[in-house]
Amino acid sequence: MSARNPPPPGPQPQRHEHVPRKANPLRRGSDRFEARICRILLLILVLGLPAASLGTGLAAYQSAMQTVRTQSAERYEVDAEVVSAGETVPATKTQQAQVRWLDEAGTARTDDTRVEAHTPEGATVRVWVTQDGAVTVPPMTQNQAVTTGWFTGTAAAAGFAAVIYVTRKGMRHELDRKRYAQWDAEWERVEPLWAARFRR
Repeated sequence: MSARNPPPPGPQPQRHEHVPRKANPLRRGSDRFEARICRILLLILVLGLPAASLGTGLAAYQSAMQTVRTQSAERYEVDAEVVSAGETVPATKTQQAQVRWLDEAGTARTDDTRVEAHTPEGATVRVWVTQDGAVTVPPMTQNQAVTTGWFTGTAAAAGFAAVIYVTRKGMRHELDRKRYAQWDAEWERVEPLWAARFRR
């Protein structure tokens, strides 16, 4: 300070140092408990989220790849002749048709499938069939297996995070309920004393 503005006489106010949170007298036991649980939940989230996501996604991918291998071994694509064709469905731009093909043993097979709209009878189409001689859908591809793994892993991560969030919210709600009950009990004890003071 300059000489023109001398400090006021008397003891000067002391500068308060930063009070650690643990030493804060206003910090309740429930506050310390909540902070401890939050740190534990954060640790679980940091360590468990990658493990749950990667583990679930990898398991889904491996299962899907097993399906890819199984379906690829059981299904094959053949040239089939359209024997008869039904009416075109405008909503799907396809039509029901009966097709005929020769299986691996040279036996003629027939089955119903959907073909592109306005496919004439006698046309040749490519269809996927099983070893039992039934028309089926194409086998799952490796790209679909990868997509399944990523989708499942992402869903697992979201679910894991949601569980942590709900746990955190539920704990906070229960602690707040107990705090409000404690405040009500303390106010019931203190309120008569305050009311008596103001009646004087």
